Amino acid sequence: MPTAPDVVVECNCSLCRRYGVLWAYYQVREVSGLPGADDTDIYAWNGEHVDFHRCRICGCVTHWAPRAASRNTLGINARLLDPDMIAGARMRHKDGAGSGKYLD
Repeated sequence: MPTAPDVVVECNCSLCRRYGVLWAYYQVREVSGLPGADDTDIYAWNGEHVDFHRCRICGCVTHWAPRAASRNTLGINARLLDPDMIAGARMRHKDGAGSGKYLD
């Protein structure tokens, strides 16, 4: 697992709001040990852009991964990290339901 995130993001898009997630973003090459397709159910909204992974055992959304090989960022559900690991992170709010821009 990579280092503690400096920033966590709360997105208000219809999926993230319903999932109740906080995203910590990392470069794909920085992360190892995430559950894969054998351990998760995968959902891609409209079949595009990213795959959301949900644990087949507990049902928690664990992360999203890009579908395109040209994209190098993924998101880990920071609500699954130890609270001490994200305690110092700045909280950002993204208007994923509208402009796609950060609100702060």
